[in-house]
Amino acid sequence: MMNRPPAAPQQRPAAPPSPPRTTGPVKPGTGQLTPPPQMRQRFTPMPVNKVEDTGINGLWLQDLILKSLYFRGYLSGFQIADSIRLPFVGIVDGLLNTLKRDKLIEVLTSSAGFGEGAYQYTITGGGMQRAREALERSQYAGPAPVPIQVYNDSIRKQSMGRPKVSQRALRQLLDQLVISDRIFNRIGPAVNSGTSMFMYGPPGNGKTTVARAVGNLILSEDMYIPYAIDIEGQVVKLYDSVNHQLAKDEDVDPGTGALKAGAKRDPRWVKVKRPFIVVGGELTLEGLDLVFDDVNKYYEAPFQVKANGGMFLIDDFGRQQVRPRDLLNRWIVPLENRIDYLTLHTGRKVDVPFDVLVVFSTNLPPKDLVDEAFLRRLRHKVEITDPSYEEFNEIFKRVCDAKKVRYSQQGLAYLLQEWYIKRNRKLRAVHPRDICDQIHDISSYLGVEPAMTKELLEMAAGAYFVEL
Repeated sequence: MMNRPPAAPQQRPAAPPSPPRTTGPVKPGTGQLTPPPQMRQRFTPMPVNKVEDTGINGLWLQDLILKSLYFRGYLSGFQIADSIRLPFVGIVDGLLNTLKRDKLIEVLTSSAGFGEGAYQYTITGGGMQRAREALERSQYAGPAPVPIQVYNDSIRKQSMGRPKVSQRALRQLLDQLVISDRIFNRIGPAVNSGTSMFMYGPPGNGKTTVARAVGNLILSEDMYIPYAIDIEGQVVKLYDSVNHQLAKDEDVDPGTGALKAGAKRDPRWVKVKRPFIVVGGELTLEGLDLVFDDVNKYYEAPFQVKANGGMFLIDDFGRQQVRPRDLLNRWIVPLENRIDYLTLHTGRKVDVPFDVLVVFSTNLPPKDLVDEAFLRRLRHKVEITDPSYEEFNEIFKRVCDAKKVRYSQQGLAYLLQEWYIKRNRKLRAVHPRDICDQIHDISSYLGVEPAMTKELLEMAAGAYFVEL
């Protein structure tokens, strides 16, 4: 049985003085570190002025224009340039002239005074035939891709490197969380490794919350990624509006998403916040390789490639349909060599940089998942344990303050005695939040003030807890 808690739990002792920070200061109002000079963005996509600069075959780009016109009927020259994310002057205008000369497109209307970019173009019968042939090879009709070698070079230039996080800076950024010093002092070195972290412990104690806080700490920079990658004529779609968050970009028109006139960079790239991608029980081995769409005939980049330059959290590790051992086998080479190998449906393998902080998070005992040899390959192991009585009290105070529930020391003592000690129930860091939500629901129904009274706590706990 658990020992009876004191009627009035004492506050946690103040943290010892921290050594001087080695990272930049925290940005006011953001909770993020200002990256030191050596960590700031060092890559901007160079402008492209002619077809040769794109690294893509001119005939392939012609097919891309024809597919866009085939799907959309007619477009102006500027709209075509925006659709395939290439400059009109020097590239798209020349491709359109070639297509007109070959009678694959024609000018539908012209507009004097605005140049050829304002002309409306439509596809001809011959152009439709060639578009259908191109669509049989690939249905892709979006932004022009970037060669794989250029993408690989961009990831190396924008590498996160090894984050340098001091104890003081980490404490500032995790101040909103109630974490024991033992756990806290394991998180910092794990973040500084920049490689892998294995977090384990009972459910409901904030493993995912800690991982997200770590992500906010080290992913404060922006980076450029291409919309799509070209691998010998095969398209791999990379940018994903679900997993990538657009960053503020002065070069882009917020209405259209296209580059503003006069912008001096390659429009095939998009500026995003460093990615933080989370997967759970739905993860499969197939999802960690190039995913070929048999209908549309192009690839979707796997999760770890979309996470390049950022963080990849595998939540609920061990609950996937694939064996944990097989998943870890998949990560051995990338974690050790920082290079990943992907396979095309033709069997050809390509290598890409693996610049990702991988975090495994599980509620299951490590001994039930993997053996010692596999755990050795995961650099840092961090156990997120149940809170102590003092920590539980502090969490309750913070949650009550945030959710406008009147806190009561006597109410907490009653809750602990009746619903934890007598029933041998473990403390969980998530319980204060959930119980306060229950109190709000019940007090709203009864028309009373939300407070930690004996009556409301009894009703809230009775509705929340289930005996297993």
